[in-house]
Amino acid sequence: MKRKATINDVAKAAGVSKGLVSFALNDRPGVSPETRDRILTVARDLDYRPSLSARSLSTRTSYAFGLVIARDPEILGADPFFPSFIAGVERVLLHEGRALVLSVVADEQHEATVYRTLTADARVDGVFITDLRHDDSRIPLLRELGMPAVTLGRPEGAQHGDADAFPAVCLDDTPGIVAAAQHLIDLGHRRIAHVIGPRRMLHATRRNGAFAATLEAAGLPADLVIETDFTAAQGASATEALLDLADPPTAIVYGNDPMAIAGIGVAHERGLNLPGDLSITGFDDSELARYVYPALTSVRTDPLAWGEAAARTLLRLTTTGVADDVDLEPARVITRSSTGPVRA
Repeated sequence: MKRKATINDVAKAAGVSKGLVSFALNDRPGVSPETRDRILTVARDLDYRPSLSARSLSTRTSYAFGLVIARDPEILGADPFFPSFIAGVERVLLHEGRALVLSVVADEQHEATVYRTLTADARVDGVFITDLRHDDSRIPLLRELGMPAVTLGRPEGAQHGDADAFPAVCLDDTPGIVAAAQHLIDLGHRRIAHVIGPRRMLHATRRNGAFAATLEAAGLPADLVIETDFTAAQGASATEALLDLADPPTAIVYGNDPMAIAGIGVAHERGLNLPGDLSITGFDDSELARYVYPALTSVRTDPLAWGEAAARTLLRLTTTGVADDVDLEPARVITRSSTGPVRA
């Protein structure tokens, strides 16, 4: 078995000291460009990989970022957004020799404890803040802890480029929800329901506001709204409740694809024709959306690209101390066969 190269091997082959090798590999000042290039070339030729623990000690850097998610693990497992987002983060961190520390907690109290522990133990260099909330307590907590952070979306009241705000990676989801609602209106639907996520989350109330404004602009009522926890089970229950109404909706807009797919299942069980008797739209345009029957109309948000952009932004923030906000391509509706004209 081939012996693993050491920093002594690199120093000897490059004709420099171990200290200079360490400076070059950690991109620290004090090394000429020519010497740095020679050391990096030797390290690459020898397939030298420095010990992560040794690097952490010498640079006071953990080489890891944190993601703390306050959701039921069962909910998280069924939601296609986070696996895709995490894949995007990992795709960037892999090439930077960094890791992602994931912690799934039951509630916001445990969430705060995890943030304090990560900071006290120097486990991570920065964190991603997802599922922004109204009066989000995480923002002041992380400022108090001195923990660098990147938010997915802008916190309540924040504006683009606010000097005192954490960098934000934003994807405007309102054009997608407006387009989905308008698509149904254009198909002749006049009684349209909205099945949303928890109202404490900014994106749930923001999307519902855009949905309501679109219906009201068309002179339609926007009072058919049911709040859920984003699970397929509650999506199914919401569908049952809506279809049991004396005047049920002819179209339902769901806050994510799992709930929409559960709604399709409920409609099939009741013998309804889709989209003849009921049109359904989802959100996030997960891979499964195109394979269910009928194929699901959904709002595309590209969480993979969101994860990549968030990782690059947090890397920039933790290495240079500053990072600009990033605005991604807005969400858009992808129409498929789960939506159609309202039956006369």
